[in-house]
Amino acid sequence: MTKGVGWTQIEGGPTLEFQVGDVLWCPPEHKHWHGSTPTQAMTHIAIQESLNGSPVQWMEQVTDAQCRAGPATPGAKRDH
Repeated sequence: MTKGVGWTQIEGGPTLEFQVGDVLWCPPEHKHWHGSTPTQAMTHIAIQESLNGSPVQWMEQVTDAQCRAGPATPGAKRDH
């Protein structure tokens, strides 16, 4: 991440917080979402490979409830 504070979640896992300098890796074939928190914007750089000519498969929109829920433990951070 280059600025702000964000949250991310891989389907079935906890919502985690990430901050400036953190690097996220989302495993292939796993649905995930990431974005800013309700109170802080964030910017990031995304790098992805193409599969069958497409770099991304957009899924359903993240709900407001998911976005507001945040980390189960406030300040919980990714370990990598």
